[in-house]
Amino acid sequence: MVNFIIQFLLCNCFICIIIGIFLIAKHILRHKLTSRMQYNLWFTLLGLLAVLFFSVNSFGFMFISSWFNNLKNIPSSPIETAMRNTVPPISPNNSNWINDFSISVSKNTPSAIIVLLCILWIVGIIVMISLIIKARFHFYIIKKSALPLQSTTIHKLYRKCLNEMNITKYIPIYSTAFLKSPVITGLFKPCIYIPIHLISNYNANAMRYMLLHELCHYKYKDALPNFAMNIIGVLYWFNPFVWYSLKEMKNDREVACNTSVLKLLEEDSYEDYGNTLINFAEKMSISPFPFATGSSGSMKQMKKRILNIATYHPVSFKKKLYGTLSFTLIVFVLFGFAPLLSIQAADQNRYYFNAQDSYIEYIDLSDIFKENRGSFVLFDTKKDSWHIYNKDYATTRISPASTFKIYSALFALESGIITPEHSMLSWNGQNYIYDLWNMDQTLESAMQNSVTWYFQTLDEQTGLSSIINYLHKTGYGNQTIEGALSFYWLNSSLKISPIEQVEMLKKLYYNQLDFAPENMEAIKNSIRLYTTEHGSLSGKTGTIEVDGQNTSGWFIGYIEKDKNTYFFATNIQNEMLASGPIATDLTFSILSELDIWKIE
Repeated sequence: MVNFIIQFLLCNCFICIIIGIFLIAKHILRHKLTSRMQYNLWFTLLGLLAVLFFSVNSFGFMFISSWFNNLKNIPSSPIETAMRNTVPPISPNNSNWINDFSISVSKNTPSAIIVLLCILWIVGIIVMISLIIKARFHFYIIKKSALPLQSTTIHKLYRKCLNEMNITKYIPIYSTAFLKSPVITGLFKPCIYIPIHLISNYNANAMRYMLLHELCHYKYKDALPNFAMNIIGVLYWFNPFVWYSLKEMKNDREVACNTSVLKLLEEDSYEDYGNTLINFAEKMSISPFPFATGSSGSMKQMKKRILNIATYHPVSFKKKLYGTLSFTLIVFVLFGFAPLLSIQAADQNRYYFNAQDSYIEYIDLSDIFKENRGSFVLFDTKKDSWHIYNKDYATTRISPASTFKIYSALFALESGIITPEHSMLSWNGQNYIYDLWNMDQTLESAMQNSVTWYFQTLDEQTGLSSIINYLHKTGYGNQTIEGALSFYWLNSSLKISPIEQVEMLKKLYYNQLDFAPENMEAIKNSIRLYTTEHGSLSGKTGTIEVDGQNTSGWFIGYIEKDKNTYFFATNIQNEMLASGPIATDLTFSILSELDIWKIE
């Protein structure tokens, strides 16, 4: 929720710019657009305002995502010094089995200001909803006091207006003493309410104009966009640009409605229709209820409507053509902003899996995962098939933990910090809780014992800019680094999904990362766990430990067997017991059940 608020506020800055562009374009092309087109253009803007609350695929907008994430710098607590040893429950008889040692970190705590803004936004929504409910209750009282229209003369005129508008459905019409202007309300069961003073001061032409106006609202289904406008107004209660846009949209709605009425009138009636609005301007200037549509509005808006009536001419074919082209151009430009405004595009915490050319099978492994949340992903190269348990978790990006050490080492090799032949780094003399860490390390020993200081040293020497370039080059996860360089892959900004882990391993295995072949071969050798007569297994574990509790565990790798290669990634999540070794145990159970790999 906190992340959403940050991105929502940032997107609102872009919304203000987009609204400005929209208003300028609309003003420049106003003479090319018909009044109905000008009103319909607002639907595009409503759609853009709604897109923040829906997921939009945003390929090609990764640079925008990175910019958002860099701004979204929520301070986190310092890294704890306490470290715990997590011994694998399965220990194959092989000296190259990777030990999974983890470092405990503290949970990121959101800024108090962000939490306050989140609360303020929710409170504002509650207040706005309360005001609508209050207005609805007020109208309910008016509705209860309203009476079915009794005047046979007006009833006869009303039915004539229905026929004139080609409306076959009869819409109930009522009279009330508590309204100053006519309104039509009701999303599914519309009703028209006429003030008694209009009935008492009956004028056939004026009444006809009013009825036609309200029936135009019904014919063009204005109740539905009015409902959407109310929702947008509630969600964006704090944004003055949005409120101004909604006010202008309502005004354009009335102008479009007036134009629709003028199309039904003879040319010599245009002036009479305009005079009717002028005569009732003071009474109609009171805004109607937010859920109702009517002919009321401010005096400034009324002036604009009357000027539109005074300058009205039937639309020529040429203007319709130019209007259609202008309308299409503005819509096309506005929808180009949709990925920018998508919260999913800004967050990038979900991977959009697209494997149309491959076979995908979703399997049920709940009996193996039991109380653990998480997912299992397997790719069978020979069959070009995916086997996925829990797609939702399989596409959700989380911290890679120590599985990223594979790529940390690869980036260092490619940068020349180490080489396959000379990968030793001297121990810095710091006394770590793990004895295996308190010595000089090579790539093989550091990978086997998951020596965090070794890979932190590699990262520091590789440098931030180079690591970012490598992340973009390889397409690793969300490609985002925030905070300390030493811990960006430990429950911090860098995140990757299980499916992406498999795709990265495939690129590594088939030398598709455009790195030196000898460097990728060195990495593959460093993660090879053991070999039997049936095949070989390579992999890397990872554990996310937060405040002393193991909350997430990884085991990723690949199996070479029977001239085939199987790539896999397992992630489990639990509040207390979810580690790399447990993920390894689950993985072997799954691979055994699938008859791919068995522990002897």
